[in-house]
Amino acid sequence: MKARVFLFLGGCTATTILFQNATIIGFNDALQDVEIYRCASLLIENDRVMQLVNNSAIKPPTDALVVDASDKIISPGFVDTHHHLWQTAFKTLASNTTLAEYFQKYGEFGPVEDHFSAEDIYLGQLAGSLEMIHGGTTTVLDHAHGDFSDAAAYGSMNGSLDSGLRTFYAHALHPLRNKYPIEDQIKLFDTWVADPRLRSNGSSEPLVSLGLAYDFFVSPSTYNLSALWNMVQSHNLSIVTCHYLGGPWGYANSPEAVNSIGWLNGSTPIVFAHGSFATQTDFYLLRQTNQYLSITSESEQHYGHGHPWSRLIMDQSALGIDTHFTYSGSMVQQARNWVQSVREQVMVNTILVPEFKVPANSAMSVRQAFSLITRHGGLAFRRDDLGVIKPGAKADIVVFDGTTPNMLGWNDPIAAIVLHSNLGDIEHVLIDGKFVKKDGKLTYPDYKNVQTRFIQSAQRIQNIWLTMDWGSLLGGAINGVLSEVSMLTIATDVDTLRGNGTGY
Repeated sequence: MKARVFLFLGGCTATTILFQNATIIGFNDALQDVEIYRCASLLIENDRVMQLVNNSAIKPPTDALVVDASDKIISPGFVDTHHHLWQTAFKTLASNTTLAEYFQKYGEFGPVEDHFSAEDIYLGQLAGSLEMIHGGTTTVLDHAHGDFSDAAAYGSMNGSLDSGLRTFYAHALHPLRNKYPIEDQIKLFDTWVADPRLRSNGSSEPLVSLGLAYDFFVSPSTYNLSALWNMVQSHNLSIVTCHYLGGPWGYANSPEAVNSIGWLNGSTPIVFAHGSFATQTDFYLLRQTNQYLSITSESEQHYGHGHPWSRLIMDQSALGIDTHFTYSGSMVQQARNWVQSVREQVMVNTILVPEFKVPANSAMSVRQAFSLITRHGGLAFRRDDLGVIKPGAKADIVVFDGTTPNMLGWNDPIAAIVLHSNLGDIEHVLIDGKFVKKDGKLTYPDYKNVQTRFIQSAQRIQNIWLTMDWGSLLGGAINGVLSEVSMLTIATDVDTLRGNGTGY
């Protein structure tokens, strides 16, 4: 069989890396699907994939770094389509929380501005971003709502800029407890679009690109929506994102609502986070306008959002993490969680129980789950060069060790990653052709110093949160959120203990 060689003609003298003898999860444009390359070579120059060769070797270019990737799996970097990176300091405080409690304690409408400094926001953003890199995430859409002042917003932005994580940084505009003026929040867009760190220099693009996060499409008095859309267009913002739940949570920010003001059917990608109770009309509009939903499977289970219909719109969906301070920050974990959740929804809840019939096949494949954390993420951002390995794609890759005890014996590299891998299997992560994790360790300079500073920040904040008198959630409005659309009730604790007590 002739070796297949793909060549991307672009770039010039470069920082060049050649991986040899690897199993590579590539992408076939003709098939519009992944394609597995075995005993393969991958050539990277600067920030791009240049060659991908199956069953053959590439002659190493002069001065190339040659990496023997025998027994390794090379995957596209993972794409996270919904996150709040600044919240890292709350880690483990919300292990048993609900969405109602989140609004009260941990979100943008809680007492954050009373206790977080700009340095706290910076360290949380940086630590959260580095956690994503550690787990193989190379691109994230950050709904950056920890911006309760100019200083906090700069802290958040600088944390992303310093991290080395490819970030669609969606600066949030929102009415806050401290009355931080919307006009001042908007002025930051004018500042940042002129910031050289966020501007292309001609030969390369910045890792951080500016977007808008906005959750008030049904509250036009918050800000003039026509003026806001003009700003999105005039500043050429890379993306718009919003939260949307529907059902008992209310229908603010639905695709139907956003479409009614003329935002949906344009060139700007709009990502709707969750869509737990999205309607058939919403599904139709997402498909007609090629906009995407971000399913955050573990979040929607953890907080109780729910996702009863999300499996019906996976052709216009990608996965996200949401809040890494409450559970795993691994996109592989999200894919694993989601594929098993969908299998249960379809095979058990719609066939086995109601029809008393035994399914003969699995309703969702690991390949489909893998696409939701790679290719679909790129499509959600309208970036054909993200979430794939092919000539011309961004050199954002993850290298897994296939010889660890949990990976040993694998045949299908996608199944190995989705169902068997863990963070300890990730040897290398490259973003824009640069090692950001190498030989199992982050390459971030002086990471130990970041750890020390962050721990001090987190301990101070956690001590405050653990001693604060929060009051009852059933006492009425939750910082002005949910009170008008949702009725709160008490869930019965499950029982894991013999005899008296529940073990909760």
